[in-house]
Amino acid sequence: MIELWLAATAFLVSHFALSSPPLRDSLVGLLGERPFQGVYSLVALALLIWLILAYAAAPPGPQLWSLGPIGDLVALLLMPLALLLLVGGYSQPNPTAIGGDRALYAAEPAKGILRITRNPILWGVGLWGIAHLAAGGALQGVILFATMTVLALAGTLAIQAKAQRRRGEAFAAFAAATSNVPFQAIVQGRQSLGKAAAEFGATRLALVAALYVALLSVHAWLFGASPYPTFV
Repeated sequence: MIELWLAATAFLVSHFALSSPPLRDSLVGLLGERPFQGVYSLVALALLIWLILAYAAAPPGPQLWSLGPIGDLVALLLMPLALLLLVGGYSQPNPTAIGGDRALYAAEPAKGILRITRNPILWGVGLWGIAHLAAGGALQGVILFATMTVLALAGTLAIQAKAQRRRGEAFAAFAAATSNVPFQAIVQGRQSLGKAAAEFGATRLALVAALYVALLSVHAWLFGASPYPTFV
């Protein structure tokens, strides 16, 4: 359990430290933009592997909370949205992603999943973490899923601050047409859910459904826990 705490702390601190403007700018000046991105990715991957291995080796620990079947139901409802955001985020150009400057200057940079949130991948990870925090409250899982949730949701704010600092008015126009919080821009009338659905497309939607069914089918086998509420 101590190793899990250490891995989770190192994972969070390294991301926030390497993303902070003073340290990031200094390292970019020393190494160059692309080498820095390579180093950042290697450090993040190494610490993620350590976090996963430490999680697998740790005991469950004390049960901090239990929402029972309600928690399982919350997870079942959140996971399709998390997968929707992840599939959309990885399959469509995103101005907030690394190397996304070209998309930022497109005639209409906010298309598809970006009409729902400008940070689909991070929100997908965040909702995945929240879903699993609702489904189980053992300390082992809480450390892992809270770490991923905090990193993802805080990361949306850090990315926005960096984009505003580096891309100025171009990002401001993109931000005005989108929202960080999912569906906020749609509720406020700045975006269209119909356009988002049409641009997301049936193929991506079918992939989301297939991934969801596959995860439900293998969850108990892979992770030793049924994803279904006890009353199902």
